[in-house]
Amino acid sequence: MAEQRQRALSTSGEALYEILALEKGATHEEIKKSYRKLALKYHPDKNPDNPEAAEKFKEINNAHAILTDLSKRNIYNKYGSLGLYVAEQFGEENVNAYFMLSSWWAKALFAVCGLLTGCYFCCCLCCCFNCCCGQCKPKPPGGEDHEFCMSPEDLEEQIKTDMEQDGETPIILQPTNANEKTQLIGDGNRSYHTDS
Repeated sequence: MAEQRQRALSTSGEALYEILALEKGATHEEIKKSYRKLALKYHPDKNPDNPEAAEKFKEINNAHAILTDLSKRNIYNKYGSLGLYVAEQFGEENVNAYFMLSSWWAKALFAVCGLLTGCYFCCCLCCCFNCCCGQCKPKPPGGEDHEFCMSPEDLEEQIKTDMEQDGETPIILQPTNANEKTQLIGDGNRSYHTDS
């Protein structure tokens, strides 16, 4: 079994340019020209007995695919292969946010906030009690408090009277016999029949 070499993710962004024998600021035309030249040299059809040439050809194709895609090239130039890995995991639009949040000053800010508040749980708890539980909610105009609370018994009574006014009588008791069947389709009147 062939030994696979492990690569560390770099942040310099130069290795793909070195594979294509180019400088880091190469233009799109220079990348295309170098790719064609190296692809012809290391193509597996021209080197059928050389497995190293096939590996080199795969590296050349990978470098070309990344450097010709403008967004991937910008990420690679700025953050290196680590940036490409992050883009693969979190999406290209989240790469800058990832590196911003993983910077030393963001970590320091997070630690300072934790130390100043005593703990993160207290800060979250304080925010929830002040905002979510109504301490900071705006008062209605006129200074009147429109909150209304009703007991469950009064609510049930109101529902019964509303249904009786609509002409529907609420069913209060469940059928006692297991053989009872309910007639669901009908002219609006509900009736219950037993098998006995």
